[in-house]
Amino acid sequence: MGTVGYMSPEQLRGETVDGRADIFAFGVILYEMLAGERPFRGVSAADTMSAILTLETPELPAPLNAQAPGLARLIYRCLEKQLQRRFQSASDLTFALEALTMSSLTSSGAAAVESDAVVNQSALTLKFHPAVGKPRVSRMNRLGWAGWILAGVFLLATIGQSVGYLRRPPVSPRVVPFTSVPGQKSTPVFSPDGNQIAFIWEGGESAQRGVYVKLIGEGTPLRVASNPGFQLAWSPDGRSIAFDRMGKDGGIFTVPATGGPERRLTELGGSFAWSPDQKTLAIASRNSPRDSSSIVLLTLETGATRKLTNPPAGSVGDQTPVFSPDGQKLAFIRSPGTLVGDIYLVPITGGEPQRLTSDNLFLNGGLAWTTDGREIVFSSTRGGLSTLWRVQAAGGRLRRLIGIGEYAYQPAVARTGDRLAYLYRKTDTNIWRAPGPLSTAPATEPSQLVASTREESSAQFSPDGNRITFVSDRSGSREIWVGDSDGRNPVQLTNFGGSHTGMPRWSPDGRQITFDSRPAGLSSIYVISAAGGAPRRLSVGTFEDVLPSWSHDGHWIYFSSRRSGDWQIWRMTATGEQIQQVTRNGGYEAFEATDGKTLYYAKREPGIWRISLAGGEESRVLEQGMWGNWALIEQGICLLNQRALPQPTLEFFNFATSQMTLFGRIERTRAFGGSPGLAVSADGKWILYGQVDQNDNDIMLVENFH
Repeated sequence: MGTVGYMSPEQLRGETVDGRADIFAFGVILYEMLAGERPFRGVSAADTMSAILTLETPELPAPLNAQAPGLARLIYRCLEKQLQRRFQSASDLTFALEALTMSSLTSSGAAAVESDAVVNQSALTLKFHPAVGKPRVSRMNRLGWAGWILAGVFLLATIGQSVGYLRRPPVSPRVVPFTSVPGQKSTPVFSPDGNQIAFIWEGGESAQRGVYVKLIGEGTPLRVASNPGFQLAWSPDGRSIAFDRMGKDGGIFTVPATGGPERRLTELGGSFAWSPDQKTLAIASRNSPRDSSSIVLLTLETGATRKLTNPPAGSVGDQTPVFSPDGQKLAFIRSPGTLVGDIYLVPITGGEPQRLTSDNLFLNGGLAWTTDGREIVFSSTRGGLSTLWRVQAAGGRLRRLIGIGEYAYQPAVARTGDRLAYLYRKTDTNIWRAPGPLSTAPATEPSQLVASTREESSAQFSPDGNRITFVSDRSGSREIWVGDSDGRNPVQLTNFGGSHTGMPRWSPDGRQITFDSRPAGLSSIYVISAAGGAPRRLSVGTFEDVLPSWSHDGHWIYFSSRRSGDWQIWRMTATGEQIQQVTRNGGYEAFEATDGKTLYYAKREPGIWRISLAGGEESRVLEQGMWGNWALIEQGICLLNQRALPQPTLEFFNFATSQMTLFGRIERTRAFGGSPGLAVSADGKWILYGQVDQNDNDIMLVENFH
């Protein structure tokens, strides 16, 4: 089980443990390194267990508390008895330690070194506080030579770092909220002078989506345009703001930065960037929905276009371009498939793009050059959950931005000064249960079934209804989990790390689970035993394969793939053989009927279709319904209608009567970017769905960014 003095309370109680138990043990070690003894002690193992379970963490010696209050608080948080109050992951703890290195040494390091150490050019002499040093001598002597060596290395490293800060005190980055108003915000961009930020906001006076401008440090947001898409760019002369707009009359528009009439620059749509000389737009454009997007340079004076990049055929393509400060290079994201990508660099004169990253991970929210043009800042899940990283434009190592934390997206860097802005977005999605369309029990309100402070989504009942599988990032990355049908005893099945993993489905016998994941870049179909073990990859090749489901007899696995150029339903045997195309007119998520003769499926547009597996033409069953928000049982189709007002509705289409009935309403389902999910038990008595219970969203400002 472990060494008693380092075991967490939940481990002593015999409960299911996770990485937070290791964080508790790490806190004990930190406490022991500084104080010379463990925080929880007893004359016997039973006494030590009792101390861990019942006693509060004792205070560190007063001089240590006074000299390093930040470190003391960090240790106390590691030793919290309640799981939810402890650091939730090793990455959280890493961020706190990095931030402590930057802030504690600059704010209190000088005073600590002056009072506790005399630094000469020839020698370093450490003077211990009597209250700390003298009583601990005998305990420290017990450490032996190895302990003294470790302690010496620790002290010398700390003093040496403090001396460096004394010689040239750095200015620590300071993170403050730029917005603190309700409503969803996104896409921050700086004005050229760095004193204003434009952004998209859905919580203005009319609660309508619009482009807003706000001064840094004061004022209220000024609305300058309505109904934008998802992209913004401030003109280099500071006079206007460009934004995209969707639809048949869409394109890229400009509006004065103080508000006024709009003007369309081009009918081309997609993510875009404005060149520093204000003469060119770089636009991620595609000729048709089936084509990969390429970066096109549009000369604003003449309207002439020039194709700059040529992504591989069959890929999602090149997106989110951004000019270097000197205007000579363009950084962009090349995505071989959905939810994966890497950063590339290309001269604006053309040529073969240079690849800067090789993660094949989700890059969320675009790119931003540093002011000196040496690095590119981006958001990535390469360390677990999304945070900000920087990569050298000349090629080289990647570094995480210290002090930013998780849930950081859409970075923007001011062209002058030392400011960075980013979007903080933390969405807490949990799994809820409600009576199903065939429930005969008295009506009850929906109840929360699986919850954490992270994302829980895409739940599915086992065939016998006794277990569920779902997706969770509570361990720091999106993984497949299983648990009891009442939400208890959750167990993590997969451990892919930063890869985007999702959409699990049970085999008919309940022994296996199929799902999609992207550890190698393109999404593939996997199978894993419901009891645990190594996942087995079924689909192999340069294709995107997603959203698997089983045939009624367990022989086939249906999935969606772009093997033919656009999304269609395919199937293969449960061993990954005999791959066959099923649909010809599009398909994205499919379920086989219980008779094994008919396939029902959704596309990437509203509606539910069906086709005979013996051959024939498809027919449309329902006008409404979207992938991820419907489920098939023997008696009919269950739908989650997110567009219904005033609340999303649960509706059931009965095959016997061809009638649609309303059987429930739910409070809310998801925020922008959240995962969909709807499941119905085989007997139709219960449903599961994902609901956003908390959605924190603000634009953050980093001062003293270097």
